[in-house]
Amino acid sequence: MGIIRNFVKQGRDLSQRFRLRQPQVFDAQAAVLRKLIEKAQDTEFGKAHGFKELYFSHNIVKDFQKAVPLGNYSTMHPWWQRAYEGEENITWPGRTDRFALSSGTSEGASKFIPVTKNMLKQIKRTSAKQLLAIARSDLPKEFMTKHSLMVSGSTDLQFNGINYSGDLSGITTENLPFWFEPFSRPHKRTRKHRDWEQKIEEMVSEAKKWDVGMIAGVPAWIQILFEKIIERYDLNTIHDIWPNFKVYIHGGVAFGPYKKAFEKLLGEEIYYYETYLASEGFMAFATRPDAEGMALQTNSGIYFEFVPFNEDNFTEDGDLRPNAEALTILEIEPGVEYALVISTNSGTWRYLIGDVVKFTSSQNLEVVITGRIKHFLSLCGEHLSVDNMTKAISLLGDEYSAFMPEFTVMGIPYKGKFAHHWYIGCDKELDREEVKAKLDNFLKELNDDYAVERNHALHDIIVDLIPNQLFLDFLKQKGKIGSQNKFPRVLKGELMNEWKAFIAEHQTQAAVSL
Repeated sequence: MGIIRNFVKQGRDLSQRFRLRQPQVFDAQAAVLRKLIEKAQDTEFGKAHGFKELYFSHNIVKDFQKAVPLGNYSTMHPWWQRAYEGEENITWPGRTDRFALSSGTSEGASKFIPVTKNMLKQIKRTSAKQLLAIARSDLPKEFMTKHSLMVSGSTDLQFNGINYSGDLSGITTENLPFWFEPFSRPHKRTRKHRDWEQKIEEMVSEAKKWDVGMIAGVPAWIQILFEKIIERYDLNTIHDIWPNFKVYIHGGVAFGPYKKAFEKLLGEEIYYYETYLASEGFMAFATRPDAEGMALQTNSGIYFEFVPFNEDNFTEDGDLRPNAEALTILEIEPGVEYALVISTNSGTWRYLIGDVVKFTSSQNLEVVITGRIKHFLSLCGEHLSVDNMTKAISLLGDEYSAFMPEFTVMGIPYKGKFAHHWYIGCDKELDREEVKAKLDNFLKELNDDYAVERNHALHDIIVDLIPNQLFLDFLKQKGKIGSQNKFPRVLKGELMNEWKAFIAEHQTQAAVSL
């Protein structure tokens, strides 16, 4: 009977999956891929990989996978460097004159990602689709006439004599549709500021003149802006100055750890929409308030592939194994973690973007970002993801009614075995050993592999509670202060050593001041 029940269940699951538009979306994605290949067939990359012949393939998806190997920034960089130096027709037709400085976290040197006119056009179209989805929500009719506040990078892009570069948010804000400009805030002069603190100060000064209905930006910086406005004008909540504020669009980092503290700054409930706009393109957005996942944009100039995020395909350091295989959208399953691979109309080809996603619903092709391929811990088989970490910190914050928006963790050798060393931002006085025990238990509940290894090679966890401001101070020291920068949730290598030195210096200064 057990075998029969299992067989029926598998059949029901299969039936459900193929009732979910996957075959139709696969066909649409194949059409996107064929169009990309047609457009790029005479580029240097297209010539090197046989795009002209590939365009006529009867099985373009499989043949594309054979012709172009999976890669990442290091494999695309030699091509993009040529485009950056002014050469034309390298990975996309014509000359690319815009490059996004990849922000991500504070780690490593900046990466230059090409942003073509075709990509900017697609981002505008996807943004319009997102606005339409929001407009269909239960909002007042006059909502769309209110101001939209976009807390983005500087629109004053750096020019090297050949091309312009800056945050993607700055590039896209510089290229707003003409019809949206009258509703957009802050004003152009403020958007140009490269000095982030000056930009915040000007927004605070102008705040009373605006009738804001919608806000977009990274949670940590929006919260700082709200706090400064409330303090400047002696308000109780942000709604005292912006009574029509109804929608917050967030992205770039999990919102869970910020939500409770964020809502304390509000005077009424608002709608939350998550968005997935990366330096490489506009991947997905939530189509309804508080949706668990974001609808993947499968007809917006991006061809998606998915590499199962497991030991068969990735090393313990998050490096792609030589025999790794990517799946199409027809083959994905809900609840499984995948490293996202994209090919785009910015001349990005089979590129591991670095994010790990999971489909919450294949019916709507909705995804959540569960972490980064380099930001997970598996020293001894514990397979701890950023998603596990974020949920555990959220539970911890709830347990103590404490604001814990920032954290980072590193794996270390410890007493002949291993340990995880946590740094948690918390301005509330708590018992560190008690916090450690509760965090450990939450992680065991969330991750079976972690629970097993805590009885074996993962000897202990170490928890340091530190002021939240230290995370921002470290970003500032690294020159990464600004709207699109986030603190890395997992520290490894040189960045880990820099953080340890930074914390040691702070502790020394604190001891001296006592």
